[in-house]
Amino acid sequence: MKKTNILFTCAGRRNYLVNYFKETLKENGTIVAVDMQLSAPALVDADIAREVPGIYDPAYIPILKKIIKEEKIDAVISLNDLELPILSKHKEELEAQGGKVIISDPNAIEIAFDKWKTFTFFKSIGVATPQTYLTLDDALKAIESSELHYPLVVKPRWGSASISVDIVENDQELKLAYKLQHLKVQRSILKNASSEDIEQSILIQEKINGDEYGIDILNDFEGNYYGSFVRKKLAMRSGETDKAISVINEKFTKIAKTIADNTKHVGNMDCDFFVKDDEVYYLEMNPRFGGGYPFSHEAGINTPAIYLAWLNKETDIDKFNQFKAGQAFSKCDRILKIPKEAL
Repeated sequence: MKKTNILFTCAGRRNYLVNYFKETLKENGTIVAVDMQLSAPALVDADIAREVPGIYDPAYIPILKKIIKEEKIDAVISLNDLELPILSKHKEELEAQGGKVIISDPNAIEIAFDKWKTFTFFKSIGVATPQTYLTLDDALKAIESSELHYPLVVKPRWGSASISVDIVENDQELKLAYKLQHLKVQRSILKNASSEDIEQSILIQEKINGDEYGIDILNDFEGNYYGSFVRKKLAMRSGETDKAISVINEKFTKIAKTIADNTKHVGNMDCDFFVKDDEVYYLEMNPRFGGGYPFSHEAGINTPAIYLAWLNKETDIDKFNQFKAGQAFSKCDRILKIPKEAL
């Protein structure tokens, strides 16, 4: 295997990805991870750790360019929703330093990042999705006409990591949560992302009470569908899957391919959907590796190996797909020693 150096941006707590790529690379490359803090857990497991400013800092992109050049980076992989629009916008100048930025085009990222556009996108391609409203008045009118029923979900339009998601049971809770969400967004990390339309930055959504699933939809680097890998969620914690079991279902695969063919996203895309009365309702899309990826990996799909093969222009990738149904896994925490120089 050709020596390949990988840069993970906004690495945070994604140690599993760092280690999956290290296991695949063996001695044939280096993992560089960057974050705002050198004490970020994923930086401990990386071969090289670098501290960078926040993603909205004007110096962020210039510093990434410098790192790509200095460390001879072959591929850049972002692990944060809020960063995706920024890297996509600056993709050409970053790639001019020598490394491929594995990221979808700005249109695909905008559809995924703006949850209102996600809703309208799913509707346009015939994929069922929870009924969603952009204003409080529209939601209240729908409730009054019995088009919409409690409980409802109130959440940021440009959200990340389940920040500020509320479940409401009546009109009073809905009005209070809607107002409070606006205040929270304006003083949270979501403020910059929501600046495009701060007055309509909160969504009201039908709550689907059914079985919850996660899926990794994998396209190649030209946006062509390769496969999809499903897990049924058995338990959640802090907005991420905590326990899950792998699933193979022809209906799920068909819907996933429809989404992939229409987004033309690049690489892995993490999605959530619910199943109620045999109907599949897609909730959202995240065109990156998500917190549920380890369940797919352990069930037999080695996406890091596929990425490396594609980077090296190899086509024999089916050997990295041994995905099996009925494989159940659970996450657990571990303690990492942080180097003194990172404090």
